[in-house]
Amino acid sequence: MKVTIYSDGSARSNPEGPGGYGTIIEYVDPKGTLHERTYSAGYKKTTNNRMELMGVITGLEALIRPCEVDVISDSKYVTEAFNSHWIDSWMKNGWKKSDKKPVLNVDLWKRLLKAMEPHKVHFIWVKGHDGHEQNERCDKLATTAADSEDLLDDEITEMI
Repeated sequence: MKVTIYSDGSARSNPEGPGGYGTIIEYVDPKGTLHERTYSAGYKKTTNNRMELMGVITGLEALIRPCEVDVISDSKYVTEAFNSHWIDSWMKNGWKKSDKKPVLNVDLWKRLLKAMEPHKVHFIWVKGHDGHEQNERCDKLATTAADSEDLLDDEITEMI
């Protein structure tokens, strides 16, 4: 089954500021019906990169059987990590970058890799804030989450 995950994080570029993430999962069932599920986490004090990673992780962890997944994100960092094979180099070098500095957010990178294991995942970058309809929907979820201490939707329990 083919699934599309649209993901975005918002931390206002401030590690001490608000943060939240939004994820929209879309798929078409065997009868041809389009299904959509949204999830957004409330306020968390963290960095933008952690929020971007959590958005993708949330979508992948919701899938209960192997799927072909397109992850659409406006995070160049997340998409380039896989499309340019940075992550392979980081793991090979003991989670260190080429300049021998440690990779940040190793806990989330490892969690993301585990969430990807049963799936065939493609990372697609879209430029944020350029009117891309799905990305803008995720951006609104992420921004609202960053401004709230509440969960906006029920936590995803079972999906495809």
